[in-house]
Amino acid sequence: MRSGSVSSRSVSLPGDPPGGRRAVAVWAIGVSVYFVAVIFRTSLGVAGLDAADRFHVNASALSTFSILQLLVYAGMQIPVGLLVDRLGTKKVLTIGVVLFTAGQLGFAFSPSYGTALASRALLGCGDAMTFISVLRLGTRWFPARRSPLVAQLAGLVGMAGNLVSTLVLARLLHGVGWTTAFGGSAVAGVIVLVPLLLFLKDHPEGYEPEPFPHRGSAYVRRQIVASWKEPGTRLGMWVHFTTQFPAMVFLLLWGLPFLVQAQGLSRATAGELLTLVVLSNMLIGLVYGQIIARHHAARLPLALGTVGATAAVWAATLAYPAAHAPMWLLVVLCTVLGACGPASMIGFDFARPANPPERQGTASGITNMGGFVASMTTLLAIGVLLDATGDDYTVAFCAVFVLQAVGLSQILRLRKRAARRERERLVASRVETVHVPA
Repeated sequence: MRSGSVSSRSVSLPGDPPGGRRAVAVWAIGVSVYFVAVIFRTSLGVAGLDAADRFHVNASALSTFSILQLLVYAGMQIPVGLLVDRLGTKKVLTIGVVLFTAGQLGFAFSPSYGTALASRALLGCGDAMTFISVLRLGTRWFPARRSPLVAQLAGLVGMAGNLVSTLVLARLLHGVGWTTAFGGSAVAGVIVLVPLLLFLKDHPEGYEPEPFPHRGSAYVRRQIVASWKEPGTRLGMWVHFTTQFPAMVFLLLWGLPFLVQAQGLSRATAGELLTLVVLSNMLIGLVYGQIIARHHAARLPLALGTVGATAAVWAATLAYPAAHAPMWLLVVLCTVLGACGPASMIGFDFARPANPPERQGTASGITNMGGFVASMTTLLAIGVLLDATGDDYTVAFCAVFVLQAVGLSQILRLRKRAARRERERLVASRVETVHVPA
């Protein structure tokens, strides 16, 4: 076996859930909640300029909407992971739906900048409870060898939610107005809550997880410390950190202003390019999921290749000698940015095998925190630099390279340690499988 390579086909653990149609049906209920959460999360990305006019704020204040939302999201990841490990998926998803629906509704009727900020924070809190829950649902209902593909499919459904906000919500916003568009979209939260309460199950019958003792703060510390000690968890977090944020920042807030104000495009054309990012993400997500499911050793090359391609195309766009980059280059930029989401999902494929079932939620929370911390930092940096330089997008978007360099250095530092530890776990699991009675 080559160094760092682990065959996903060989991972067949005792008690692996069987999957099947029932698993798909239950997982679909959970992922529909995530779908709606992403619509609400990314709704500001198509309304950034409208929000600036509605609340009379500058670039830094505008970025605060997304920064606060992501700050809450990132800060909630470890607590949510612990809650999922302790309470189960259904309870956590239910709380999440109630919170993000209330946040979207509050944003629709906010009369001031302050109340709008509070609404986005509430939305971020509910949103934070969705993705880790969906990942946990996948590991409880599908065999381990299907986990990379199931995770990529969850990400793909999330990007479909982004597509809805880009195509549908944007048109509603300019057709029926702010309050009706955001208030009407909040109904989707109620729609997904009903099947969640009626039909979702945490795990198949006969595959209940072994009881695990929970002893207050001592349990919390043990879960976090044990997850963090695993090199695979930390590597997963830094992969997520380094790969996700360029597209997240572009779609969540600064893509539309960059394309309209810096590149001189119409809103309609800019919207089409944002749609291209989402479509590229969905296509590449399917490809990455299939590759990793068949060739586990491809995880790191795919992640590093995505980082390199993203840096190269951003450099070419920002350094283009003319006032505006040509359309073909902007198309390439948006296509490459579509790979960032699928690449960030690879982080979970490092954290998952590094942790036993009772720590999956906590480890996923730590991993998921990485990309959102990077996104939050970059959103703030771009807003501050735009105000400081008089809306010089070339200087402001150079923040992307700084964050990529930080993350890349950590990936390279941890990769060998994580690969060695994963091989040790795989050997141990094979030994346990051999000794399981027929």
